[in-house]
Amino acid sequence: MKTYLKAYLEATEIIDYHDKNIQALGKQLSLGASDDEAIAKNCYEWVRDNIHHSGDYQDDITTCKASDVLKHQTGWCYAKAHLLAALLRANGIPTGFCYQRLSCSEYKPDIYCLHGLNWIYLKKYGWYRVDVRGNKEGVDAQFSPPHEQLAFALGEHEFDLLENLAEPMDVVVDTLKKFQSYEEMICHFPDIEKK
Repeated sequence: MKTYLKAYLEATEIIDYHDKNIQALGKQLSLGASDDEAIAKNCYEWVRDNIHHSGDYQDDITTCKASDVLKHQTGWCYAKAHLLAALLRANGIPTGFCYQRLSCSEYKPDIYCLHGLNWIYLKKYGWYRVDVRGNKEGVDAQFSPPHEQLAFALGEHEFDLLENLAEPMDVVVDTLKKFQSYEEMICHFPDIEKK
């Protein structure tokens, strides 16, 4: 493994893949998979399809740590990205974080917020960006490297933050830790200043 990839394999307080339940699920999702791409697809689709997006379901709990996302089966896009990273890192697949700044008007008019994504390092393709938020009507994110199919096309005043971070942004973690209910979150989404 290339030395610079080590940071993208670490267990941390948030990406706590040493948790026994994450270890067990990571192992289960790797069974029968022939390579890192197959494992990554299994992990991606499992999180996308089996963990509620807290906004879509209006779940009144805010998760942050990967183990809590798995335990409660719900998370905002950022938290779902934390769980995906934990499952992939548990399988030795380097995983990072990146973001988009999107309109969040479906929750409150005229607001913008960060949207959480993952970078996955695949041996065949290199770094590949995915969106694990969960599909619904009008949203069809897929794992189909090298083609990138994210949940949302960028509109006016929206942009990508493509930096590949080994850890989630502080503003994201701080927000998820501070605001616990659905109503609190939609009033305090993490955001950054416009570029």
